[in-house]
Amino acid sequence: MPTYRIGIDVGGTFTHAVALETRALELAAQVKVPTTHRAARGVAEGVVQALRALLASSGISPGEVDFLAYSTTQVTNALLEGDVAPVGILAIGSWLEGRRAARQTDVGDLPLAPGRRLRTFHTYLERDALEEGAAVDAALADLQVAGAQALVAAEPFSVDDPRGEQMVMARARAAGFPATGTHEISGRYGLRVRTRTAVVNASLLPKAIATADMTEEAVREMGISAPLMVVRSDGGVMSVQEMKRRPLLTLLSGPAAGVAAALMYVRVSEGIFMEVGGTSTDITAIQHGRALLRTAEVGGHRLFLRTLDVRTIGVAGGSMIRLREGVVHDVGPRSAHLAGLAYACFSDPRELRGEQPAVALISPVPGDANDYAALKLEAGRSIAITLTCAANAAGQVPESDFARGNAAASRIALGALGRFLHSSAEAAAESVLRTAAEKAARVVARLLQARAMDRERTELIAGGGGASALAPAVGSALGLPVRPAPNAPVVSAIGTALAAVREVVERTVPGATDQDLLRIRAEAAQTVVRAGADPESVTVDVEYDSRTAVLRAVATGHTELRERDLSQALVSDEERRSAAAKSLRVAAQDVKLLAEGGLVQAYVARWERKRFLGLATSREHGLALVDQRGVARLVLRGGRARACAVPQTRETLAELLEESTRYGDAGAELPQVFLGVRGRIVNLSGLVEVDQVISLAQAEIAGLAEDELVMVVAAPRKS
Repeated sequence: MPTYRIGIDVGGTFTHAVALETRALELAAQVKVPTTHRAARGVAEGVVQALRALLASSGISPGEVDFLAYSTTQVTNALLEGDVAPVGILAIGSWLEGRRAARQTDVGDLPLAPGRRLRTFHTYLERDALEEGAAVDAALADLQVAGAQALVAAEPFSVDDPRGEQMVMARARAAGFPATGTHEISGRYGLRVRTRTAVVNASLLPKAIATADMTEEAVREMGISAPLMVVRSDGGVMSVQEMKRRPLLTLLSGPAAGVAAALMYVRVSEGIFMEVGGTSTDITAIQHGRALLRTAEVGGHRLFLRTLDVRTIGVAGGSMIRLREGVVHDVGPRSAHLAGLAYACFSDPRELRGEQPAVALISPVPGDANDYAALKLEAGRSIAITLTCAANAAGQVPESDFARGNAAASRIALGALGRFLHSSAEAAAESVLRTAAEKAARVVARLLQARAMDRERTELIAGGGGASALAPAVGSALGLPVRPAPNAPVVSAIGTALAAVREVVERTVPGATDQDLLRIRAEAAQTVVRAGADPESVTVDVEYDSRTAVLRAVATGHTELRERDLSQALVSDEERRSAAAKSLRVAAQDVKLLAEGGLVQAYVARWERKRFLGLATSREHGLALVDQRGVARLVLRGGRARACAVPQTRETLAELLEESTRYGDAGAELPQVFLGVRGRIVNLSGLVEVDQVISLAQAEIAGLAEDELVMVVAAPRKS
């Protein structure tokens, strides 16, 4: 009997659901329903509707579903709209330390968005009073009377000893008071930031628990027994039970689903992923086969939370055209979807010809500027001229593409726009495309610069239903090759279906030792295994920042079926060489096999680069690690790669570290270090000492047979 992985992605306009056949990972079915922003049960209602429609239309039985995950915009929307619960903070301490804790935990009202604030109420208890349940209950009651609807228990050093916070949380939950402890949110010291992060999390608990319960109940009523998973802010998934405890981890869940697709489905190793929807576009940088992260902020305040580094801009397929002083002034941010208007390019051209439409300037939504272009028809209707209309008129949308509209209707709309601007339809379309592309290209260029990405070795990957309307022009503006994602309109839903189980463990550890690194690595690995990941698939990246003493382990693992099926469909040596050449942007004949081991092959290519107006030439080289399925898993500028048997790994790694370490005024700078182990790429680049790198490398190869090969890679850090 076939089984299926189901992914449901909540977008700004539509909620898409897909089913992938588990063994072949082929798209078996897809549906879309309008996103239920204004429904009584919020976007969760659309998730359930999409799931029911998918099963009904595909004939897939509930028993054939072995994986089910969804993304959610609930947390993002709640913080943007201020739709959060007031939070009570119960601080715990003793003597002088307690007074300091009381000051640090009284964070006040937190700004969320313009005109929106999260209200907090604060009280303090001496730790000795915790033994008296009545004192705790009285403090909780006072907070509830004041208006608190959720609770944060906060105590200094609770990351080392959480018992005080746990006692308060237990009594709060027994009284029906949703509660979180600062130790649940982060293992880092810094009571004020930890409390602030816990407050934001607690403010989301009432609605998150209610909607998650509703979704889970509906799924079980359908007869689906597979665990219900939710996309996290870093592109992984977690159980719905964990989501009800830490809903804040789903911040940016929607964009994260698209990035998960770029990693797991499109297999991007080095590039910029651009997901173009109807109203907005999400842009994310990917390096070394991993999405880049940043520290989250709410209302300008830093949190102990890492989210994808997603740049969202208000230009997309449905963006309307803005005109000022006889020129195209802007494209977006208002879209035809939000204005409640149809696209001209999806209209009947006979109707447009008969109506002889003319351009009029409108305010799509009350309060908007009166400079958005629309076609006014004789019947009194308005139709939007969108970016997609311009792309169709310019002939850049391929046949059968999701964004493909009626060519005749598109030309009529852009002809009307051209007459309004005293130009041709072609010139008007070009002006619209150029304006939109410049808006997105500026963001992409900033990402490339901020992440020190080599533009000559970077590609632009386009997903989303509006990809063809925007991405080609952006690629042309920046000189980047554009690769359309397969099944682009539903790529985020596919990413949700394929997303890996992930967990992040953080600790403040001054002077971290090798044992500290191994301990946090084991803890993170065990956490994702308990969440359903196959132990053989788990990869743990460990980072240590000696300046802040923050030790972090990011564990990622796949379900057993997912990992097993990915080992199939091997390709030839020629196909792997071709994949390496494509990733390095050179001809296949210019690529040389350098080493082979750990179920990956290392290829090298060399080239010359002209500098200073062609007066100087520098010789450079790049490495590409390609797996047995022909996917370039790692692309590096410069560096060395060697394959060795397990017993020689330590010696080989030490040699590469010695050869590749740079020395300067700031001391020794270790290179980026990676291991290829059984087809997995292990990143050891987050460590700052040779002994730490070697110690973790030894842990990665523990248990392997002595005759197994391991790939060892070292490359200079980007300056």
